[in-house]
Amino acid sequence: MPDATPNTADLFEIIKTTRSMRRLKPDPVPSELIRKILEAGVCAPSGGNMQRWRFLVVKDPAIKQTVGAYYKRAWDEQAAPRYRAGEPAPGMSRERFLRLLDAAEYLAAHIHEAPVWIVPCLEGGTPTRTSGSSIYPALQNMLLAARALGLGATLTTLHLVFEKEAEAALGLPPNVHSYALLPIGYPMGRFGPVRRIALADVVFEDRWGQPFQS
Repeated sequence: MPDATPNTADLFEIIKTTRSMRRLKPDPVPSELIRKILEAGVCAPSGGNMQRWRFLVVKDPAIKQTVGAYYKRAWDEQAAPRYRAGEPAPGMSRERFLRLLDAAEYLAAHIHEAPVWIVPCLEGGTPTRTSGSSIYPALQNMLLAARALGLGATLTTLHLVFEKEAEAALGLPPNVHSYALLPIGYPMGRFGPVRRIALADVVFEDRWGQPFQS
C-alpha cells in the first residue's frame, strides 16, 4: 500500500514558524527526541555524499559551563557592542531590535543551562568557503525537526570567536572543526511566524536588479 500523501501544509507551517528560540527551559529533553533531530540532520545532502559530518551531543554541565564562559566573553567583548551600536535589521523596528538583543543577551548568560547542545562538526583539513555546504543543510533539517517536536533551538557560531579554546574544551580532535552550536530545550516563549523582508526586495530574474515575475 503506498505511503499517505505528505502533508505539505504542515511542512510549510513548520518552516514559517521556526524562529530562533534563545530562552530555553533547563528541563531535561528525552533522548529519543534528540535522536529524531539527529536522524533528520543526517538525511541532509553533503558534498559528494561523503558525509564527513560528525555531531557532538553535549549534556555534561562542566563542559557547557566552560564553553559557555567563552561564549559569554565573545558576546560581551565583541558581539554586544557591535549590535548595540548598529542599526536594526531591514524591516525591523527599534523596539523589536532591542527585544532581539535582550534575548541574545539572555542566551549568552544562560546558554550553559540549555539541557542539550548539538555541536555540528566536519572532519577534514582547513575549512574553506564551500565547506559549510556540507554541514549547514543538516543544521536546517535539525532546526525544523526540533520545531516539529515542540523544542526550541537556535543556530549560533559565537563560540568560534575563541575557536581553539572552545574546541579544546569540547575535546575535538585536531582534524575536526565545529561549525556552529545548537542549544536545544523546551522554549520559555511561544512559537510564532518569522518576519522577513519581501521577496520583491531580494529576488531577481535573469539579470541582477530585474524583478522576479512570480
